[in-house]
Amino acid sequence: MDTSTSSKSPAPTDTSATAATSATDWAAISAELERLLKLRAMPFCMKRFDSVDEMAAIPRIRRPKSIHTTDQIVAQAARLGWTVGITGDDLVGAQCRTVVGLGAPDAEWRSGKSMVGVWYATPEDAHAHQRAMHIPARAAALAVSPLSSGRLGTPDIALFYATPGAMIYFINGLQWTGYKRFDWSVVGESACADSWGRALATAEPSLSIPCFAERRYGGVLDDEMLMALPPALLVKAIEGMHALAKNGFRYPFAQYGIQQDVRDGMAVSYPERAQSKTPPATK
Repeated sequence: MDTSTSSKSPAPTDTSATAATSATDWAAISAELERLLKLRAMPFCMKRFDSVDEMAAIPRIRRPKSIHTTDQIVAQAARLGWTVGITGDDLVGAQCRTVVGLGAPDAEWRSGKSMVGVWYATPEDAHAHQRAMHIPARAAALAVSPLSSGRLGTPDIALFYATPGAMIYFINGLQWTGYKRFDWSVVGESACADSWGRALATAEPSLSIPCFAERRYGGVLDDEMLMALPPALLVKAIEGMHALAKNGFRYPFAQYGIQQDVRDGMAVSYPERAQSKTPPATK
């Protein structure tokens, strides 16, 4: 587990930059991801901005009329298909603000005192939790949107919710070429630091087990995990899953049977594992 607070992260992006991929491409990527992984919620994306005006210029952007958690804002994109822009003032507290860079990790935040006796037994435990979180660099505003809309141009990160089976298949796709072992963190409560916080801070694929707040306030289902990563890696994973599909590996995985002779099943992928079909010799 990585227990260091990260302060190195990609700078907030500029809306004036020309998108590297068109809206049509993002729509196709999103649709293929949904098809391959049988997603129940649409893939979405995040982009951070140096000014509120840049965020407000996004076409058809919504602004909150109430105070929310970041989990709720994310859910409005993933579950309702909305494009939503926020500043730190739209979020309920420092915990939500800091994980997306809309607030500073000051001494009070680092103390974790609001979590003492709620999630952690002692001030030392709460402080250790805050120190373990991934924190991106500061930004003035943030927007979330369905990936397929293309409204954020080239986003900072893409995200999607999926079952554990779908997640491992996606990871297999990422590892098809340029293999890399992934080591992910589990910070506990405030697990958004393991997903969008980590991905924004490191520009690396980041998998999380969504926490209580994400499930209570963000509508995350009991069997869902969350992946956040640079959007270009979606293409790499999709290409890898296409290659795996040619080898007979597709999601959802077909059950073989817990009492069957395994050799016939494995022979589909590993021919040398096939049991002999030659009948025994007779006298």
